[in-house]
Amino acid sequence: MTRLKRAILVVLDGVGAGENPDARDYGDEGASSLEHCAQAIGGLQLPHLGRLGIGNITPILGTPPQSYATGAYGRMASITAGKDSVAGHWEMTGVLLKKPLPTYPQGFPPKLVQAFEQAIGRQVIGNKVASGTEIIKELGEEHMRTARPILYTSADSVFQIAAHEEIIPLGELYRICEVARAILIDDHAVGRVIARPFVGQPGSFVRTEHRRDFSLAPLGTTLLDLLKDAGKDVIGLGKIEDLFAGRGLTRVDHTETNRDGMEATLHWLENEFDGLLFVNLVEFDMLWGHRRDSHGYAQALRDVDNWFARVEQIMRPDDAIFFTADHGVDPTYRGTDHTRECVPLLAYGQPIRANINLGTRATYADLGQTLAQVFGVGPLSAGTSFAHELGLL
Repeated sequence: MTRLKRAILVVLDGVGAGENPDARDYGDEGASSLEHCAQAIGGLQLPHLGRLGIGNITPILGTPPQSYATGAYGRMASITAGKDSVAGHWEMTGVLLKKPLPTYPQGFPPKLVQAFEQAIGRQVIGNKVASGTEIIKELGEEHMRTARPILYTSADSVFQIAAHEEIIPLGELYRICEVARAILIDDHAVGRVIARPFVGQPGSFVRTEHRRDFSLAPLGTTLLDLLKDAGKDVIGLGKIEDLFAGRGLTRVDHTETNRDGMEATLHWLENEFDGLLFVNLVEFDMLWGHRRDSHGYAQALRDVDNWFARVEQIMRPDDAIFFTADHGVDPTYRGTDHTRECVPLLAYGQPIRANINLGTRATYADLGQTLAQVFGVGPLSAGTSFAHELGLL
């Protein structure tokens, strides 16, 4: 019988640990987020995560391997199709995509845009790949003059609609996104439709905190579904709610920043729950990886390292924390896209055996299968449990 009551699963969104076996198929051969970030800044010290064994997983200049790690360590390869956040999170909870969610590097097809415009009774502007801050800088004034929503996308499978809150009120913007979500099915079933409201005047536009995601529901039964059905607590922090269309969660805390997500985690750990605390820390991807900012990426890792020291102080005897990621975003790599990488895997807590090398797992789903077995639910349709190796059974 397991000694584990609470699992804390922390996704360092976009922190890769070396090229995936099929990286060449994605044009990402040689990508290695942690390794190259540390090299780019002349060394990265992560003393707390280093004790757990993060330096044993992949070379990290400044964080050497431990001869005796206090945690279990390894990495996980991806076998699902695609390298976005939705695909990565679904895979680690047991759902594998057979084909990637659609992306639109040349913008959305004219027929699709026309159908959307007809459905919402407005024409749009934009329809291209763009940064969210740059697109409102470029088209915000035209939007205010014409009241046409700004449509754009990114390297991810997203259909994003930006609008000034004084031109298109939030309620109407959300309605427009709901219409888009209903239209985007079959071959155009994007992972997320995202409302991106902003305020201000030309030259000083600012996005607001009223972003809202309209997500595709997971295409199969996830670890979250099984835990919830079994009466366990499933608490989603950050964008977890968005990535799973709210499904399989008993409580949510929709934090927007790494700092807020880390503080919220500390808050939840001081309260009672029985099950899974699922945390996404997005800024490695959103703020630093896509912008190819190695220094910002490194500082975010240091922040997590320092925060973990606080987490460790309040963890209970029947708690275990798991660190992983959903894909890479090598901040030194060409372009601005995600990188197809293995992801780090760290496990720590009193119930976890120390100094266990978990090797390279065949799929992210191994982690979900492990948690399913530990909590007595499932099994999931994919993945091989390593619960026995951790000493959890």
